[in-house]
This record gives sequence, C-alpha cells and structure tokens, in this order.
Amino acid sequence: MNWDVIKGNWKEWKGSAREKWGELTDNELEEAKGEREQLVGLVQQKYGWARDEAERQVDDWRAGLHERT
Repeated sequence: MNWDVIKGNWKEWKGSAREKWGELTDNELEEAKGEREQLVGLVQQKYGWARDEAERQVDDWRAGLHERT
C-alpha cells in the first residue's frame, strides 16, 4: 500500500498506528495526517530510536497494512 492511499484513508489507518505505537497520542497521530516523514519523526522522538530504525518500523507497519486489506 502506498502512502497516498494511507493519507487518503488516514482516519481508518490511524487506529492501526495507535495499536503499533501506543505511546503516540491521538493528537499526534492526527497531526501526522498519514504523512510518512511526520510519522517517522514522531516514532523516533517518542521511542528514542535512531532515524533508520524509526523508518524501518514505519515501513514495516505500512507493509503490514496490505495484509489487513
């Protein structure tokens, strides 16, 4: 699933992101609006991960969305 689809259906996918990264608040997820870079930044900041780890986590989450559809 590409990021344009995720952005277009962010309200649907936001819950999945919340399950994956429970430390992110609803407001933070709302601000991300399905933007990959915003989400990577939030995950990196909240979990204290290096940028490459946060990117890997977000990309793994995105890949898993395909399995849910």
